[in-house]
Amino acid sequence: MARQQERARRTRAAIVEAAAVEFARRGYAAASVNTILEGSHATKGAMYFHFESKEDLARAVLAEALGKYTEAIDYWKRVDADPFQVLHAIIVELSERFASEVIVQAEFRLIIEPEFYSDVRAGGSQVWGHTAHELVLRAQREGLLRPGADPAVFSRVLGACLAGQRYMVDMTTDSTGLTDRFEEAFEVLLEAMASEEWLARWHRDGWQDLAPLAAAAAEAAAARKNVENDAETGGDQPI
Repeated sequence: MARQQERARRTRAAIVEAAAVEFARRGYAAASVNTILEGSHATKGAMYFHFESKEDLARAVLAEALGKYTEAIDYWKRVDADPFQVLHAIIVELSERFASEVIVQAEFRLIIEPEFYSDVRAGGSQVWGHTAHELVLRAQREGLLRPGADPAVFSRVLGACLAGQRYMVDMTTDSTGLTDRFEEAFEVLLEAMASEEWLARWHRDGWQDLAPLAAAAAEAAAARKNVENDAETGGDQPI
C-alpha cells in the first residue's frame, strides 16, 4: 500500500512538472495534453486519475508555485536586517527563480490567461507583494522613507515595475539579465522615495549579502519545527 501511494505521488509530481514545462513554453490555451503526457511518461488514465481536466492540472501548477513562493518568502521574513536590504534580497531571489524554476515560469504565464485572472489575487505575487509592503511599512517606521512618501504607492509601483520588467525581458532580445532589470526598477524607486540618510548609506556601502543571515534563520526555524514535532509525538521512545 505504501509503495503504491509513493508511486502515485511520483506520477502526480511528474505530470505537474511536465505540465509546467508545457505551460511555460506555450501558455494555457495552446498547451497540449499529449505533450504533457509524453513529458511525464504517464498514461492518460493516470493523468485523469489525478486531474479532472487541463484546467485542474493548471491549478495544480499554480498551487505548486504558490508553495515555492511561500517557502522562499518565509525565511526572508525572519531575517533581522535593514528592510530595504531584505526586500532587495527577496527581489534577487525572485529573479533567480524566474530564470531557473519552470514551475515559477509557468505560473507567470498562466496568470495572464483569462481563465486564471482571479488567481492573481491569491497567487505568488500576493505572497511576496504582501511581504514587500510589510517591509516598506517597517522602513517608514524606522525613518527610511522620505517625509510624505506613501508605503502603499511604493509597494504598488514596485510590483508593477517588476511585472513590466519580466514581460519586457520575454518580449525583447535585450541580453540584460532579469536580476539586473529587477534591481534597476527597485533602485529607481528608492532614489525617488527613500530618505536622504538611507540613500547616502546605500551609495557608500551598496547591497549586503544577507544569505548567511537567511540560512541561519532557516536553520533556526527548522530546529523549532523539529522540537514542536517531537513535542507532539512525545519524542523517540526507547523499546
